[in-house]
Amino acid sequence: MSELTSDMYASVDSAVAGIERQIRKNKTRLEKRLRDGALEREVKPVYVPSGDENEEEFKIIRNKKFYIAPMCVEEAILQMNLLGHTFFAFKNTEDEDAFSVVYRRKDGGYGLITD
Repeated sequence: MSELTSDMYASVDSAVAGIERQIRKNKTRLEKRLRDGALEREVKPVYVPSGDENEEEFKIIRNKKFYIAPMCVEEAILQMNLLGHTFFAFKNTEDEDAFSVVYRRKDGGYGLITD
C-alpha cells in the first residue's frame, strides 16, 4: 500500500496511518487470543532437598499457567513480537496441533522447536 506523492508530509502521514492500522489489527487479534483467565498466575512452593553444599540449587521464582492457543507459525511470531518476548509457546496448526515454540535468534532470525 505505497503511495507516491511529491509532498513529504503527506507521505509521512500516509505511512503513519498504515502503521496505525496494522497496530490496531494486531492488537485486536491479540485481544481475541487472550481471553479471561488465559494468563492465570499460580505460584507453588518448591521443595528443595538438603544435600551437599557443592550441589547446584535450582530455585523456581515464579510459575505461570496459561492457555496454549492453536495458531500457525507466522501468527505465533507476530504474537511473540507484540508481547515483546524472546520466545512463544503454541499449538502448531500446521503440524497437527503439535506443541511448538518459536524464538528470536541472536542473528535476528527466528527458530522453531516442535515436539
